[in-house]
Amino acid sequence: MDTQIIAPPRRAQIGVGGFRITARAKQLVMEVLDSNRITAGPKMARFENEIAALHGCEYGVMCNSGTSALQIALAALKEIYSWQGDDEVLVPAVTFVATSNVVLYNNLKPVFVDVEPRHYCIDPTKIEERITPRTRAIMPVHLAGQPCDMEPILRVAERYNLRIVEDSAETMFVSDKGRPVGSFGDVGCFSTYAAHMITTGVGGLCTTNDSELIVMLKSLMNHGRDSIYIRIDDDKNARGEDLFQIANSRFSFVLLGHSFRATEMEAALGLAQLEEREELCARRQQVVARLHKGLGDLEEHLQLPRPRPGSDHSYMFYPLTIMNAHVNRDDLVRYLEDHAIETRYLLPLINQPIYRQLFGNLDEQFPVAARLNRDSFYIGCHPDINDEDVDYVIERFHHFFRSYI
Repeated sequence: MDTQIIAPPRRAQIGVGGFRITARAKQLVMEVLDSNRITAGPKMARFENEIAALHGCEYGVMCNSGTSALQIALAALKEIYSWQGDDEVLVPAVTFVATSNVVLYNNLKPVFVDVEPRHYCIDPTKIEERITPRTRAIMPVHLAGQPCDMEPILRVAERYNLRIVEDSAETMFVSDKGRPVGSFGDVGCFSTYAAHMITTGVGGLCTTNDSELIVMLKSLMNHGRDSIYIRIDDDKNARGEDLFQIANSRFSFVLLGHSFRATEMEAALGLAQLEEREELCARRQQVVARLHKGLGDLEEHLQLPRPRPGSDHSYMFYPLTIMNAHVNRDDLVRYLEDHAIETRYLLPLINQPIYRQLFGNLDEQFPVAARLNRDSFYIGCHPDINDEDVDYVIERFHHFFRSYI
């Protein structure tokens, strides 16, 4: 009799991100549905206020994505400071494509700055050489859960009278030298998309301490509507002539804006995650500590992520860079993927096909970014990875590198 050999089932993939719908999240979403109000309301206001306060800011506004947050942040500053088309914004040469895309969408010019080889954020020592008479702003990106080195960036911005938009899509609840991300610049921009520090499915937020700027941000995400009526309860306590003035302005649009609104349901999910954020962040740190310990003997071959002195690190993901010239990054990625360990390249930007088409080959100008595009990637370290998963990941890395040790 023929005997058929059946291969064992493939291990469940260990993803770069995870998400749990808790009983509390379901409860808060059901409260929204039971209220018969899904447009921005009390839960969103609470979510905005709590995120702002946690990041050292007075004001917050929720929109439908971190990209939208960046888009309206630049649009508002462009309007307030009368920037012209093709004025320049400095962006790091390693970041998610949205950072520089929004510069282009605002009819501005992204000017790239190389990044730090150890911490991957914009290199403060390279900023000044990229400034021209048309430079208007710097967009430091707090990458992978780690703040940029903000003190020298702030000094350069002050010296040249530049605005700062913090792209903090990947980084929440951490500080650089005691000051929280999102509070350094004119506006901070966060994402609550899947796999981020706080997940609402889709979503983003702007934080600021500027009372004029928050009004404009709210308008721009609502089609440029007159700020007298942004949310449906803005007329709640108005009477007489005040009420008529609001009624007369509900369809008054004073800016060229966008439809970037989020709903109460996303805010409800965010509130549920905020209630357990300390537990979620602590579990990330436990996963990272286990990875550090298990991979520590491979640091001759792999650069492991470490916090910058004086800064926190929330580890949205676990970035790695090949340090052994004899190891091919793609061989390792192929091996990990074949063994059910999901990977991502480390936010390549200047080598993207559309950017090569727009700006040409920039590798020689930005050698650190070019090297990271060739040798770096990341894996997950989110709270839904259990210890068995972590130990399996460590085992697979050791198995791959066995022939190099």
